[in-house]
Amino acid sequence: MLRSKPVRAMSTSANSRLKFPFQLLPLLLAAFLLWASGVIKGQSSVSLTPGAKPADIPQAWKPWIGVYGPISPRPAGNVYELSEKDGVIWILQREGKEEEPTYKQVEKFAANQPPPTDSTHRVVFHLGPSAEHRSLVMGTVESAKSTPDFNAPQQVLIAPVRPVAELRAEALSASPPREDGTFRKPELIELTTLDSAIHLDIRYATNNDFLGTAVYTEARAFLQRPAAEALVRALHKLQPLGYGLLIHDAYRPWYVTKIFWDATPPEGKIFVADPSQGSRHNRGCAVDLTLYDLASGKPIEMPGTYDEMSPRSFPDYPGGTSLQRWHRDLLRRAMESEGFTVYEHEWWHFDYKDWHEYPILNIKFEDLHSGQGLASAQ
Repeated sequence: MLRSKPVRAMSTSANSRLKFPFQLLPLLLAAFLLWASGVIKGQSSVSLTPGAKPADIPQAWKPWIGVYGPISPRPAGNVYELSEKDGVIWILQREGKEEEPTYKQVEKFAANQPPPTDSTHRVVFHLGPSAEHRSLVMGTVESAKSTPDFNAPQQVLIAPVRPVAELRAEALSASPPREDGTFRKPELIELTTLDSAIHLDIRYATNNDFLGTAVYTEARAFLQRPAAEALVRALHKLQPLGYGLLIHDAYRPWYVTKIFWDATPPEGKIFVADPSQGSRHNRGCAVDLTLYDLASGKPIEMPGTYDEMSPRSFPDYPGGTSLQRWHRDLLRRAMESEGFTVYEHEWWHFDYKDWHEYPILNIKFEDLHSGQGLASAQ
C-alpha cells in the first residue's frame, strides 16, 4: 500500500493565514447582502417600467393634444381626441356612452411635421385670439378644444348643483352611515413625516379644485399606517428612476365626501363616492397622487388632468401621448406592486388592500391628534 507522507505541525503564522478568511466571512457575507439588496432594488425599479420610455412629441404639437367637441351637453355632437402613438398624431372619434367609450381612428399626421394651419388641408388646426382658444376644423365643421393644457393654472370646474356653503352646513350637521362589525383601530400617519420625497398639492384646501372653493381647512395628507408604509415602499422603487410622489388627497373626512356627492350633477357621479356607503378615502386607505420629476420638482404630464370628469381620467384611456401614458402606467405599476388598486374611473386614485378593515371616519384635519387616530411616524 502507498505510504502517506508524514504530516508536519503547522506554524502559528501559517495557521493564522488559513483562519483569516474565515474570520472575515461574516463581513464578506454582510457586504454581499448589501450589494445584492442594491441590485435587487435596482432590478425591482427597472421591472416596474412599462417597456422602453418613449420620446416626447415635438413642442409644436403639444398644445393641441386633448379633446375637441361640445362641452355641454356632450352627446349633442361629435367629440374628437387628438393623441399620439408611435410617433404618429391621430385624430380619434369618440363613440358610445361616456362611461364606456370606444374610439375610431379618422385621421393621422406625421409628428415630425407641423400641424396644418391653412385651408388647403382637409383638416386644419385653428388658433384663436389667444393660446387658450384652439379648434379643430374638419371640412366645414369646427370643434373647439374643451380640455385644458397640462400646465393650465386653473383646474377643470363643474357647476355645483347647489351653493357649496349651503352643502357644507348640511354635511357638517349630518352623521356618517352606521356600520356593523369589528374594525381595526385607526392609526393615521401624516405622509410628509415619512419621506422628504413625498410632496403635497392638496387642491381641496384651495380654490383651485373642481368646485372652485376650498373644502379643507388645512393642506395635509394622512393614511392608515400599513397603507402609508406601502406608499413609501412604492416611492423607494420610483426614486431610482428619477421620480417622487405628489399627493393630491388621502384621508378625507366623511362630511367632505357628502359635499362632493351633493354638489356633483348626475352625469359626474361616477367620479365621486356615495356618502351613504362611505368612501375608502374616509377610511384612510385611499390616496390621490401623481409623479413629479426629482430633478426639477415639476409634476409629470399625464393623459388627463387631476379630478377631470371625462374619459381622459380612465386608467385605460388610449389618448394623450405615448410618454404620458407611459408615466401613467408606471405610477400604476409601482402602486399595485405594494398592494394598491387603481380606481376604474380615475388614473390618480388608488385604494389600499386592507381598506375594508377600517371604519368610516369623520374627523376634521384640525381636530386630528393622538387621541383620535393620529399616530407617530416613528
